[in-house]
Amino acid sequence: MSNYETITVEKRGRVGVLTINRPDKLNALGAKVHEEGVAALEEFKKDDEVRVVVITGSGEKSFIAGADISEFEGKTPVTQRATFNEKTLFNSVDSFPKPVIAMINGFCLGGGNELALACDLRIASEKARFSQPEINLGIMPGGGGTQRLTRLIGEGRAMEMILLGDMIDAETAHRFGLVNHVFPADQLEAETMKLAEKIAEKAPIALQLCKEAVKFASRSNLDEGLRREVDLFAIVFSTEDKQEGVSAFLEKRKPEFKGR
Repeated sequence: MSNYETITVEKRGRVGVLTINRPDKLNALGAKVHEEGVAALEEFKKDDEVRVVVITGSGEKSFIAGADISEFEGKTPVTQRATFNEKTLFNSVDSFPKPVIAMINGFCLGGGNELALACDLRIASEKARFSQPEINLGIMPGGGGTQRLTRLIGEGRAMEMILLGDMIDAETAHRFGLVNHVFPADQLEAETMKLAEKIAEKAPIALQLCKEAVKFASRSNLDEGLRREVDLFAIVFSTEDKQEGVSAFLEKRKPEFKGR
């Protein structure tokens, strides 16, 4: 893997780990983080050994404490629109073909919450705190917060988070459906990796097609979604992994999926 300035990357077996590493800025998302994060995901995408990616923040205090506000100075409507229409980390995570898990170890604010929303699963420390505080700066979410948050937790709760800009704790986030699981801080990494490794054992092509189908569900009507599901269901029957899965089931053994 390449060396980066604002992130670290590593492989733990079949799990790739991308860590935002700006502890002095509480891992705030700056332009360099977006650039390097997108590049790291491209590396993980091309690496067949990596079947699942975990994204987290360095230290115990912050996952990502939002955008780097210092970079907002001097930005114009034209430059901001161009920046967020380009290949941001939000969009790269959302379109990444392999499962992505956010391991939320602390503050998950603004752009940090938007990055977590772009992931497929969100696992939080009991110490984690969440908010979309952009309204307090006289602005609004621009990394998908109004869209992904609403689809995930519903219009009423999304409105409350976005219009108030208040912080909620991990228990409330779990009750809202914003996160999948909450663990004690000292168990977060082990439990997240356990989940990632369990997913990584599954058939890679089937994982990719399942992810595509589920994401399509919130972006289409039911008839379109059902047609897409049938198409993807048919495609997976062309894979060697389908045959391996069926054979393993009939032979009462654990399947060995190859991603073919």
